[in-house]
Formats: sequence, structure tokens, C-alpha cells
Amino acid sequence: MVIVTRIRREVLTLPAAELGPDNPLPPLRPLEELHRVDDRDREDLPRDTARQIGYEPLRSLLPVRIRDGYGRTRAPRALDALVIENDRLRATVLPGLGGRVASLVHLPTGRELLYRNPVFQPADLALNGAWYAGGIEWNIGATGHTALSCAPLHAARVPAPDGRGHHPRRSGSGGEMLRLWEWERLRDLPFQVDLWLPDGSDFLYVGVRVRNPHEHPVPAYWWSNTAVPEDRRVVVPATEAWEFGPERRLRRAPVPSYDTQPPYATDWFYDIPDGRRRWIAALDTDGYGLVQTSTGELRGRKQFVWGSGPGGRRWQEWLTEPGSGGYREIQAGLARTQLEHVRIEAESEVSWLEAYGPLTAAPERVEEELELALPRAGFEAARAAWQPYADTEPGEILATGSGWGALEVLRGDWKLPGTPFAGSTLGEDQAPWAELLRTGTLPEPRRVRPPGPTLVAPHWRDMLETAPATPHTEYHLGIAQWHAGDRAQAVRSWERALPLAPSLWPLLRCLAVADQEYGHHERAAERYADAFDDLCRERRDDGEAWTAACAALGREALEALLRVRRVADARVVWEALLPATRERGRFRLLEAELLLAEGRRAEAAAVFEAGFEVADLREGTDPVGRVWQRLGDEPLPGRYDFRMRPRTP
Repeated sequence: MVIVTRIRREVLTLPAAELGPDNPLPPLRPLEELHRVDDRDREDLPRDTARQIGYEPLRSLLPVRIRDGYGRTRAPRALDALVIENDRLRATVLPGLGGRVASLVHLPTGRELLYRNPVFQPADLALNGAWYAGGIEWNIGATGHTALSCAPLHAARVPAPDGRGHHPRRSGSGGEMLRLWEWERLRDLPFQVDLWLPDGSDFLYVGVRVRNPHEHPVPAYWWSNTAVPEDRRVVVPATEAWEFGPERRLRRAPVPSYDTQPPYATDWFYDIPDGRRRWIAALDTDGYGLVQTSTGELRGRKQFVWGSGPGGRRWQEWLTEPGSGGYREIQAGLARTQLEHVRIEAESEVSWLEAYGPLTAAPERVEEELELALPRAGFEAARAAWQPYADTEPGEILATGSGWGALEVLRGDWKLPGTPFAGSTLGEDQAPWAELLRTGTLPEPRRVRPPGPTLVAPHWRDMLETAPATPHTEYHLGIAQWHAGDRAQAVRSWERALPLAPSLWPLLRCLAVADQEYGHHERAAERYADAFDDLCRERRDDGEAWTAACAALGREALEALLRVRRVADARVVWEALLPATRERGRFRLLEAELLLAEGRRAEAAAVFEAGFEVADLREGTDPVGRVWQRLGDEPLPGRYDFRMRPRTP
């Protein structure tokens, strides 16, 4: 008997770290980008790749906030999950954490097809911070892991095609799709991910649509990233690849052998010939594993490994659980490489169909076995059958995302069939902007608290410029102007707000960042000290919001003061931090720097000997190693070694 596909709620209990609050300070500094390509490398690239690498790279995280409030203390926590299952496959989806497919089990064999992370541990790998390893993730926005990695998405039931082009009501299948959708804020684009299992199918179907409702073209980015066990052999229909290794050069190379494990983290972007079916597989030594395929719109395929060196091993332990086995990633994207952004024309969309399922094959027979299991022509027909369903209005709502999409729909009066952004999802963060839209005035906060998020798109900036020039409005206007590249005008807006502002520290901090960007580090340090002092006087309690603000501003103030050797002032800031903040790993590292600046080398070394973990250690950076070098010539202890490339003199 064929079991009809159904969707059910479930609770997934894992050892999990708390996400904590977002950083309340607007991210004004330029985006750190590990994947920039040297101009000399572009000469050897295919023309479309070279053009798209230069097309609108992301330069700012605004209006998104940085997520750095998490730690590394894990306890059993219940995560809301949605399970979609037929008699062949069971997919477990986490709608509150980016819609990640955390598990994909082949029921006849009982085997897990993905790398299923036994823990939930955020780390600083997403564009805006918090990211976690494992499963299948949906990356939209810009080069890197999406800012929605640890954010909730909207989810609902939707009728599904049966995979053969039949309408479920006519064919009697009664199948369901799980629809996920949100508004991606870095590029201002709504998107949806439809997941379903045709009756009796060994493959999870995934229909993706990204829409541009605007009257102008928009750069877009999409990569579906799948974590698989590290011991898998990656097979792909290509003989050459573009390799991006620790030296950060993009160069043509042969496709790596099945067991290739370089010493440092490496990407291989496979050069699949035009006209070939798009697929990538990860198989064990018996030839069993996962295959991913798609329609031609998702042209790129990639493999990522952390590398065999101590830094790569440490990252694997850091993101998962020691002893649980490492992982590698197989990925599929809209462009040849992840360094590119593609153009979506005004008032248009891009969509495609993906499939994930089990396969057993010798490496040289993967494409033949895939054709037997999922014929290409039938798969293309399934994509055509799904497209009318992309506009079907959702039924039962299973999870709720943010209210930002509802605000944009309210402003633009967009018609987006299939992805409703209901007014009921508008929340506290959107309320002042909805009032600005309705009345032309940005309301003053009703109570003293850290400022809320700022909207920076041109239409919101225009509204701020015509709103009454209160200090609160000038603060937000300055951020929008800064984002637009009008830095001189942003500084003027913040300076205009200072004389009448009831709360000085947000403005002083913005001005301090501007001073640093202009190279005025002494003045920046002075403003940071004044800002932190003002915040300490204003703080109303030790609740989450104020604690996050004090930690974020305190960290920036300490770094600015130490940079210009104002050691005594840095000590004052350190002593004013809450004890719980001082115990966090990032601040233990800052304490070691402060002690070194005070000439207390033995006490700084004792900080390392006692041990600490910098929870928000950024991929590709080595702040711990840099401080350790100042202590002497001893090798960096393994627990602190996250180096992703050879150390240069």
C-alpha cells in the first residue's frame, strides 16, 4: 500500500546553545569578505563569471542586525520541527532556524542521507553572525551563508502535485507540500521553498522561487548547501573545477580525486559542460549515498572541505561534537561560483526544481543510475507541473516568520500570490516604521531603551528625510545615509541630533565609527569612552536588551581605547562591565590584551592557561593567535588553533 504524503509537527530535542539577543548596534562597518577575487584572476575566468563577480557585491549588512548573543553552553532544548514523510523518505525541517532540512532518512534502509549534527551550536559563519552546521540549508542574499541562517521562516501546508504532472484533487493522491517563505532583507526579495514527496518517490522534491517585485533589476544569490559525512566520495559530471583555496586565488584545476583532503579549507566550483544534466553525489565506499539534481537554472555545483590541518579539525569539533565525525558540503547554485551575483530583471522571477534522494552506483555509473531512478525528462515535467502550484495560497499556517515582509507589502502594495505576508505578523520592530508610512512621522520611543532597527532602502530614506527632524529621526536618517554612501551627510545628521537627544550614546557611537573610518582614532576613542559612560548612566536594568547593548558597546570601546594606548580608560570600561559579560570568551581575550597593555604579561598568560572559548570567532580570522604571539614563542595550543591558511611572517 502506498502511503500518502503527510506533514506533521514534531519536537526535536538536542543539546543546544541559546541564540541570545541580537547586537543592538547598527553594523556600520564594511562587510568582511573572505571571497574577494584579485583583479588579475578575472582575466582567466569565463566572461560571464568575471562580469557577475563584479556585479553588485554586498557592501553592508544593513538593515540586518548582527547575531552574536549566543554562547557555547549547551543543554537539552526542544526545537520545533515539521516532518514530511511518505513510505520511502522522512525529511525533518526546522522552520524556526532558516528552514533547514536537519535530517533526510531513507526509510527502507533506515539510513541517514545527510550529515545530521547531533548538537545545535551557533558560530560566526553567516553573513550576520550566527550559523550552524549540518543538513540542507537555503542560502539567499549574497556571497556567504544567509542572514536568515538562524531566523524563523513562515511555513504552511499547500496542495502538492504528485510528481507526474497530475493535479492531486483529480488524481486522488491528496498530497501536501510544505511551503517555507520569507522576505530577504539584504536584497529586498521575497522567496519561497516548496518541499514535497511524490507518492512512492525516493526523492524529496524542492521547488524554489525568488521574486523581484521592484521596478528595477536586483542582484540575487542562491546556493543550496548540503552537509554529508566527511568520508563520502564526491562525484560530479565535470573534469575541471575552479579552485578557491587558502591563498584566496580563483584558478582552474582538475577535479580533485575522491579522497582529496588538502591541509586547509578549500572550495571547488565544478565546471559542468553546457547541456549536461546538473547533479552532484556523495557516496560511501560501497557506492551508496545521496544524489542532488536540479533543472538547469541551478547551474553551479561545488564541494567544500575544512581540510586535514589542525585548524580545519578544530573547526569541525567547534561546530559539531568531538567524536561525531566530520562533514563536507556539496552545493548547488545559480552561478558557476559563489563569488557571483546574478541579475533578476524588474518585476520578474527565477525558479527551479531540485531533488534529493538515495543512490547506489559506481562513480562512473552515477548518471546512468540517476537517469533510471529519476529520468531527466520526467523531472523536467515535474518542474512544469509544480509551477502552477507556486501561486497556490497556503492552507494551515505551521510557523510564522518576521513581520518585515508584511511591512514591505504594506508599503509597496505588492501582489505576491502564494506567499502572503499578513498584517498580523507586524510586530514591535515594525510598528514605528508602519507609523512613518501612515503619518509621515517617525514616533519617539515610549520608554528609554536601546534604539530599534533602522530601515535603509531608498524609499525609507526618502521618508526619513521628509519627516520632522527629531533626534530619533536624525539618528535613523544618518544610518540610512551612511548606508547609501553619503557619509558626510550622515555625520551631519548625527551631529544635529546631539544637542537635543535624550540619549547620547547611540549617536556618539555612530560618530566614533565614522571617526575610525576617516582615520581619526584618537577622537574615536574619546567618543567611545563618552558613549559607554552615557550608556552606563542610562541603563535601566540588567535585562537582556541593556546587557546586550553594554556588552556590544563595551567591546568596541575597549578595542578603540587599546588601539590608541589609552590603557587606564580601557581599564575603567572593563571594570564597568557586568561580571557575567566579563566571563564571556570574547571578553576574556580582551582582558588578556588589556593585561598585556598594562605590562602584566604573566597574568595575561594565566588567562590562556585557565582556558576560554570565543563563541563568536569569525571564520577566516585569528584574533586568539595574534594575542598569543605577543606572549612568547610557544606554539599555539590546539584548543585555540582555528587557522584556515598558512601563517605568514
